[in-house]
Amino acid sequence: MPFKIYVDLDMPAGALELLQSGTRGHQLVFPHKPISSVLDSPGVDPQFAAVDIAFGQPDPKAVAGATHLKWIHVSSSGITRYDTPGFRALMAERKIPVTNSAEVYHEACAVHVLSFMLAQARNLPSALQSRAANGTPEWLALRGSSTTLRDQTILILGFGAIGKRLVELLKPFHVKVLAYRRKARGDEGVPVITPEQLAQTLANVADHIVNILPDNEESRHFFNASRLATLKPGAVFYNIGRGTTVEQDALLDALRSNRLKAAWLDVTDPEPLPANQPLLNQPNCHITPHLAGGHVDEAKTLVRHFLNNFERFAAGQPLLDRVM
Repeated sequence: MPFKIYVDLDMPAGALELLQSGTRGHQLVFPHKPISSVLDSPGVDPQFAAVDIAFGQPDPKAVAGATHLKWIHVSSSGITRYDTPGFRALMAERKIPVTNSAEVYHEACAVHVLSFMLAQARNLPSALQSRAANGTPEWLALRGSSTTLRDQTILILGFGAIGKRLVELLKPFHVKVLAYRRKARGDEGVPVITPEQLAQTLANVADHIVNILPDNEESRHFFNASRLATLKPGAVFYNIGRGTTVEQDALLDALRSNRLKAAWLDVTDPEPLPANQPLLNQPNCHITPHLAGGHVDEAKTLVRHFLNNFERFAAGQPLLDRVM
């Protein structure tokens, strides 16, 4: 039977044509004003009440009133606006599966983190600004402080699709990787750190801390002043999860005191940071503007992932990237 598919994304022509071709025989429903960012608040659209499938970032209030809804496919890896006890309970009660697009972004995000790590190891921020002549004190200092990742320990918090891909990318570098999870699933491929082991691991073991935690009630300010104060001296902190998981004033203090050697951030709170935010001028803090998941033809990759899941949904098969 034909489905009504609500799509609230503002996508380029090529991706839209791909979506239309892949859903031929079904009805696509678009809002009057599509969203341009996954951080936008779409609002309630009266058309949404009659749709069967939602692809994009549907408003949770609209979902609650959509009695025909059978499946939600979120167009981002993060599911912040849906990750609440009330919404999860509603989806469970109505037996509505919710999938995300982790598979679309895990490769680019993992490469972004690895790029951060290699830039840190090779002193690229300082080296790219230097015109030091061979043999001078500045040249010797840059060369002598450049390292490799060999034998260092990397702790990944928020271990999922991105973390698994990062583990694969790190294999040639001879590092030890640990994953933080409340409960091991058995498919991590690396040792799992439990909540009881986390404090000791952060204080004495982790040379690199990769934060991929989502934004929810439990994770907000997970890296607060007390936790940041206990990190292993000289550790490097990376955040490609959500800016709200870090207390930024405390992060600044840890960087200024050199307890943290450096921080590499792709996410902040807010985004972008205001011009007077001290982190922007902190020499050992490096910030990219929430682009870790970006890649060429991103919209088409997103549509292909949805269409793959759409075929599975129509055939009654298990869905990819199911989160609820």
